[in-house]
Amino acid sequence: MTLRILLADDHAMFRSALRAVLGTQGDFECVAEVAVGRAAVAEAARLRPDVAILDVRMPKLDGLAAAEAILDGGRATTRVLVLTTFDVDEYVYRALAAGASGFLLKSLSPEELVAAIRVAARGDALVDPTVTRRLIARFAASIAPEDSPAIRAPGLDRLTARETEVLLLVAAGHSNSEIGAQLYIGDETVKSHVSRILAKLDLRDRVHAVVYAHRHGLLF
Repeated sequence: MTLRILLADDHAMFRSALRAVLGTQGDFECVAEVAVGRAAVAEAARLRPDVAILDVRMPKLDGLAAAEAILDGGRATTRVLVLTTFDVDEYVYRALAAGASGFLLKSLSPEELVAAIRVAARGDALVDPTVTRRLIARFAASIAPEDSPAIRAPGLDRLTARETEVLLLVAAGHSNSEIGAQLYIGDETVKSHVSRILAKLDLRDRVHAVVYAHRHGLLF
């Protein structure tokens, strides 16, 4: 199956580099390449690509607002990956809250980009453990927990003790293998726990599990 991809970045050279990476994969097709946010929204609505890769900083509607418009409250079928320079852009939380499937650093390797696109296309989320830990440190002060106690977070009482442990480790940015090592369980068992957590909390993917944990103050 061919994965249809939309590229949106206001730097022509960077777009060209992204397109070159896509061209190395026989099942990738770049269906549109745009330089402004409004064009990204229009082309996503017209072409319905499988994945849209959006730069955060674009003229005529930035990538975050474009992501919100493309995702349209969860009704869209297009998956969104947001590109960001971590030391400059501090809006990843807004992108994830809008429903983006993840974020990428512009310093990523071609192999990492390809892997990220495939992860997003299959309905999962890309959460790089190292980047997630850095994000947590940066955003913890700005993401205030809700007034109600963490134990009253919606749906949390449906989790088993083990599932709660796994949720907290996911929220702390640990990979499946790292969680398995800490809890002395296999990767497949971790995956099963994560799937049940997402289903019980009505979360789309593990990125939004991170958002859920921080929104409700589970790590404070």
